[in-house]
Amino acid sequence: MAKQLSLGKTRLITTDTMNAISLAAAELRQGKLVAFPTDTVYGVGTIAFDAEAVIRLYAVKRRALHKPIPILVSGPEQLKLVAREVNPLARKLIERFWPGALTLVLPRHPNVPAVIGGGGDTVAVRMPGHVLTLALIQEVGSPLATTSANMSGWDSPLDAQQVIMNLGGRIDIILDAGPCPGGIDSTVVDTTGGVLRVLRETAIPARLIREAIK
Repeated sequence: MAKQLSLGKTRLITTDTMNAISLAAAELRQGKLVAFPTDTVYGVGTIAFDAEAVIRLYAVKRRALHKPIPILVSGPEQLKLVAREVNPLARKLIERFWPGALTLVLPRHPNVPAVIGGGGDTVAVRMPGHVLTLALIQEVGSPLATTSANMSGWDSPLDAQQVIMNLGGRIDIILDAGPCPGGIDSTVVDTTGGVLRVLRETAIPARLIREAIK
C-alpha cells in the first residue's frame, strides 16, 4: 500500500509498489500535475494532449511560454501520437540510445498542443530508462509532457525533498522512489530536415551521438 503525506496542496506518495503508480496515473488522467523520478532528474508532468494542464505546468514552474516542454513516451510505438514523422537519422539514434538520456526534436503532430513546442512546429521527445517512469506512462495510457521538477532557473532536483523545496504546495502529487540514478539532464538533439544538430550536450557526449550515425 502506498504511504501518503500531505504537504498543503501537494501529496507525497512513497512506495515501491504498483499502487502508487495507479494513484498517480489516476490524478494525471484528471489533468493534475505529478512529479516523479526518471533516469536523469525528477520531472513534473501531465497528459501531453491536455492544453490547459500543460499551461498550468508552465505557470507553476514560472517557465517562459516560448521554452518547449519535452514529452516522455513509453516506447517508440508512441512516437506516432506526438510526431508527424520520424526520419531515418532519428531512428538510428532511437535504436542506439533509447531508452535513455537522449531527447530528440521531431516535427510536432497536430494533436499535440502548440504550447508544448513553445508555439513552434517541433516537439522534443524521449523514452526514459527508468522502470517506474515507463510503468507510469503505460498506466496512464498517454505520453506525458514532462520537464524538470524545479522552479525555472533553479537546479534540477535529484530526489523528492528537492522537489518539495521547489514545487511543494504548487503541484498535486510527488511520487517518491528515492534519488535519481543519473543526476544529469538528457542530451538534446535536433534531427529535423535529416541534419544532426546537438542542442544540449549533457548526459550523452556529442561524440557518441555522431559515432552512432556513421
